[in-house]
Formats: sequence, structure tokens, C-alpha cells
Amino acid sequence: MEKEKKSSKVSKIGEKGKEGMRGFLEFIKGQGVIGLAVGLVIGTAASVLVNSFINNIVMPPLGFLLGSGDGLRGLVWDMGETASGEHAVLKYGMFLSDLINFLVIAVVVYLVIKWLKVEMKKK
Repeated sequence: MEKEKKSSKVSKIGEKGKEGMRGFLEFIKGQGVIGLAVGLVIGTAASVLVNSFINNIVMPPLGFLLGSGDGLRGLVWDMGETASGEHAVLKYGMFLSDLINFLVIAVVVYLVIKWLKVEMKKK
């Protein structure tokens, strides 16, 4: 008798699991989650590409013009020594580099969205 109770509980749990999985798969199909996932992967790859372009093509000449061999990331301001004898360094070049990365990515996203709207209007 006790074995039958356990078996019926297990089968009920299995049925609920199948229902939940069916619901989940319908949600994915209906809400376009697969398209969202593909967009996320492509967006991540595009971000890596833009970062590489900025760090390896744009920053070295800018840093050279501003007197840094490491590109913009090498620009620092030595504010002096702290009470413990360490140098306090403000790495403003890192911030400028990240700011430029952000601005370029924002422009690319803006242009892609604008292009998609134009394509959707054509259809």
C-alpha cells in the first residue's frame, strides 16, 4: 500500500513536470525567446568586436598624440604620495577609453535600430 502511494506521487510529479515543460516550450515559441537569445549572442559578439576596434585601432594613435605609449589607457595623473608612502594615481585614460567604447557602442546600436525601423517600414 505504501509503495503504491509513493508511485502515484512520483507519477503526479512527472505529469506536472511534463505540463510545465510543455508550457515552457510554448512560451519560448510564442514570445520569440529564441530570437532574443540569438540577438543577445550577436550583440555580445558585436560588443567584443567594437571593443577590439577601439582598443587596438583608435586608442594607440590617440595615446601617441597625447604622449602615452599605452594608448589612452596609459594616461595617468600622479597626485603624489599618500601618508603610507604609496603613490596615488588617477587613471583618467582608462575612463576616457571606456567612455569612447560606450559612445561608439551607443552609436552602433542607434544606427542598427534606425536601420531596422526603415526595413520594417518597407515591409
